[in-house]
Amino acid sequence: MRMLAVPGGEEEEEEARSEAVPAMQRPGQGRLPSLPPRPGGRRRGQDYSSQPAPAGAGSSREAERPRTAMAMAWRAAPRAAARLLLGRRGIASCIDPSTGLTEDQKEFQKVALDFAAKEMAPYMAEWDEKEIFPVETMRKAAQLGFGGIYVKPDVGGSGLSRLDTSIIFEALSTGCTSTTAYMSIHNMCVWMIDTFGNEEQRRRFCPSLCSMEKFASYCLTEPGSGSDAASLLTSAQRKGDTYVLNGSKAFISGGGDTDVYVVMCRTGGPGPKGISCLVLEKGMPGLSFGKKEKKVGWNSQPTRAVIFEDCVVPVGNRLGAEGQGFNIAMQGLNGGRINIASCSLGAAHASVLLAQEHLTVRKQFGEPLANNQYLQFRLAEMATRLVAARLMVRNAARALQEGREDAAVLCSMAKLFATDECFGICNQALQMHGGYGYLKDYAVQQFVRDIRVHQILEGTNEVMRMIVARNLLQG
Repeated sequence: MRMLAVPGGEEEEEEARSEAVPAMQRPGQGRLPSLPPRPGGRRRGQDYSSQPAPAGAGSSREAERPRTAMAMAWRAAPRAAARLLLGRRGIASCIDPSTGLTEDQKEFQKVALDFAAKEMAPYMAEWDEKEIFPVETMRKAAQLGFGGIYVKPDVGGSGLSRLDTSIIFEALSTGCTSTTAYMSIHNMCVWMIDTFGNEEQRRRFCPSLCSMEKFASYCLTEPGSGSDAASLLTSAQRKGDTYVLNGSKAFISGGGDTDVYVVMCRTGGPGPKGISCLVLEKGMPGLSFGKKEKKVGWNSQPTRAVIFEDCVVPVGNRLGAEGQGFNIAMQGLNGGRINIASCSLGAAHASVLLAQEHLTVRKQFGEPLANNQYLQFRLAEMATRLVAARLMVRNAARALQEGREDAAVLCSMAKLFATDECFGICNQALQMHGGYGYLKDYAVQQFVRDIRVHQILEGTNEVMRMIVARNLLQG
């Protein structure tokens, strides 16, 4: 699928910029224009005056909050604010994510950044607050080729490299980290079917997944086996030309709302060699789901247990040979770790820009916070850690694309470093906002909540340390 240009173009971008710049230049004095209301929602325009509100116009305490123009713009008129903040212009050269990229990669990145700013960032807070799974937005992303980024073109994929994929997920994550993280899991599932499925399976499943007509979930973790994935207990007993599944999976992203489930199950003896991989479809008898989990973050994607009770699955839905499932799962996770690290990069990049803007306009002790040398040093450290993490992730993506022997350990190192450092960056950005950073009017708190789980999933960061240490000590 060919990557397309996002509708709107330069004229729309200039309009958004002209709308937002006055409020940015004169914090506390400007007003972002009143935009049309969202369907079923309130109008998005709002006064940012720092003066007390007139009687009858609402709480004076609310009006007196010294909020920065960008922080309030993100909540009240997010489309203009997001385009200005996340657009390519005005990014300090030292953290510019396009540095070192080819012209094609810069184009992929621009398409993804534009989509993030126009289609995701304006609704990020609403999706989080109302726990909306933004199916139609993701289908729009799929029209740009983001439903099967590193899937072969003959089944509807974009056929891009792992580095291209990392660049795209980082860019999309600046608009909504939670939604992008689900898209990364979906892409991993499609790649597994494309890579390990036979021709009939590839053509049966991949086209509708690449278009995001259907959505996929990855089912490895169980209530009793998280980091020790090889000890999973979900069983698949062979009966003629079918398997009968019994067991359950835990913490499944998209569970209950998605259509295709890539399931690791035990067809043989204990340990990794007894594990196989089956593809299940929603509606199969014996397949059910637990309650929707209430989570700290990642609220734009549902999470449920997936339950198998004498669930009958055709043998023709098995990927690869019996006993190959654990290898399939781990190969999928190598790319998944790069993907989730890339989502962390996008959240951290957006948080650095939010902190940079806040320090510039927020005043304490009679001068902008940006004049405080301690905060200058912390901002410099955040930028340095962001760029270091980005370089490590992109290096691992290249290694994985090239099939290098050290690719798996480099993916683990990148996931460990990037998710730890990026969470620290977002958390520091929140701290720089003071008490305002803890309010849901400010996007920085959502970035903190959404990327905290990145240190746990796709292999905990403790397991990443084990993988790296094992490689060093056995080398």
